[in-house]
Amino acid sequence: MAIKYQRILLKLSGEALMGDKNFGIDNNRLMQYASEIREAWQAGVQVAVVIGGGNIFRGVQAEEGGMERTQGDYMGMLATMINSMALQSALESLEVPTRLQSAIEMKAIAEPFIKRRAVRHLEKNRVVIFGAGTGNPFFTTDTAASLRAIEIEAGVILKGTRVDGIYTADPLKNKDAKKYDTITFDEAYSRNLNVMDMTAFTLCKENQLPIVVFDMNTRGNLLRVINGEKVGTLVTV
Repeated sequence: MAIKYQRILLKLSGEALMGDKNFGIDNNRLMQYASEIREAWQAGVQVAVVIGGGNIFRGVQAEEGGMERTQGDYMGMLATMINSMALQSALESLEVPTRLQSAIEMKAIAEPFIKRRAVRHLEKNRVVIFGAGTGNPFFTTDTAASLRAIEIEAGVILKGTRVDGIYTADPLKNKDAKKYDTITFDEAYSRNLNVMDMTAFTLCKENQLPIVVFDMNTRGNLLRVINGEKVGTLVTV
């Protein structure tokens, strides 16, 4: 089957890395994600990844506990770097060439984010992981994913979640919830569907960058989406 998307930005949540744990990284889940990414890489797809840090630390939670928001957000960015390093290590154990770029300078462990260098890595068939969010407080990793996807001219954002798409309501709480196969940005906004935070969502809409929300925990789904199969929900203009 012909590949539909030649260059993708895969957005993973930090919470997804917990697997069945309450905190931290489940090594089995980490290796599952790495093997899924390797399948896409072996198919010749240029893969970039942004991963959250919620399994380790969330800036918003810190603010609720009385910590200053800016400080909490920077701590959250460091959490994304821990996850990014773990994913890089897992990919390299599967012999997938990987580069880690950070929005905050960390010379010992990552390259600084440079758009031209990131694109060159992708062209040389290396997986690129973008860590530390946008490098600025008050922005989520959803926004970082949207921004990086636009900068590297990705064809799509693939948002890997624990649910197999976007529903009229939470399918885990409402058995009558109906799944959307496709939906427009305007429809998603008017129906108050929580696809991404508003900044990220608006960035994608204004730059006509489609989003596919799909279940990353089902083996083979990533490659199915890339091949254009009807998996998850497509959000488009």
